[in-house]
Amino acid sequence: MASTYTPLGVELMATGENAGTWGTKTNTNLQIIEQISGGYKIQTLNTAGAGANTTALTESDGSTGATVATRIIILGAVSPETISGNKIVTFPVGVENFYLIKNSTSGAYTVQLKAASGSGATVTWTATEKSWKLVYFDGVATNTGVYEIALASPPGGSDTQVQFNDSGSFGGSANLTWDGSNLSIAAQGDLRLLDSTGGEYIALQAPATVGSNVTLTLPATDGDADQALTTNGSGVLDWSTISGGVSWQAVKTSTFTAVAGEGYFVNTTSGVITMNLPAGTIGDEIPFIDYAGTFDSYTFTIAANGSEKILGSTADLTVSVERAANTLVYTDSTQGWLLKNK
Repeated sequence: MASTYTPLGVELMATGENAGTWGTKTNTNLQIIEQISGGYKIQTLNTAGAGANTTALTESDGSTGATVATRIIILGAVSPETISGNKIVTFPVGVENFYLIKNSTSGAYTVQLKAASGSGATVTWTATEKSWKLVYFDGVATNTGVYEIALASPPGGSDTQVQFNDSGSFGGSANLTWDGSNLSIAAQGDLRLLDSTGGEYIALQAPATVGSNVTLTLPATDGDADQALTTNGSGVLDWSTISGGVSWQAVKTSTFTAVAGEGYFVNTTSGVITMNLPAGTIGDEIPFIDYAGTFDSYTFTIAANGSEKILGSTADLTVSVERAANTLVYTDSTQGWLLKNK
């Protein structure tokens, strides 16, 4: 019985055949297998001219050197081969193998892999795609298909664009870019910080128009309780204690000592009340209000602190106007505490 051959050219010898040449043929088979495992072959696509045509690859039964029996194939040339039309490369029907193949051509034309006959699947390099592909021929008789094995998707978008999952492939957006040091979100996009459930978020967003670039530099510490972030006017932020505002106290019904920054509702319904002022610092404020409208019956006395003055005098100030309301502001040692409203 005569030898038979696999679709890649390996000789299958029958029992008792090839006496005296069996060793040579076995060695050739091993060389073919070695070639299939890791061989390298350059395959020109211009044998029939640079224009549109088909390059038919065939097996070489019992011999080494066939392109179809090589693992790594360069289509074209090491230095890209110029083509002037779309190219088709066919493999024998029944081939079952995987290949690492590079489209090394120049020119805006496609290169397609397919079986020599039948309607099996094909793989095509686009007119601008000059790259490697890992492909698999499924060996289906009479209708062999070829499939690309996608190990990793090529980057999406353009240079500097951040990559993200876009329906299973890499995607990019001109509105999200990275220059090696800075992440830019364009078109007034948000930086969104989601809560633990992902249902709600806090977003940071630039204004619609910015006159010039602004960089805000955060402080190195977390500050103290009740401090707020303030700027130095050049974008450097720091924690600061905010002065101002009034802390209103419960209604006063007897003599008391005031504290700067506190406001007082004073109820003289039962008798005269004196408010003793504290030592002042410029800008300190102490507001007061006639709580029950009784200052005209029982007066409200404001007493200076030691050497401090009220309206430039060391004398106490007596308020006897019904529903009076005013604010004392400390200036200096000359004028002391002054009234905001006369």
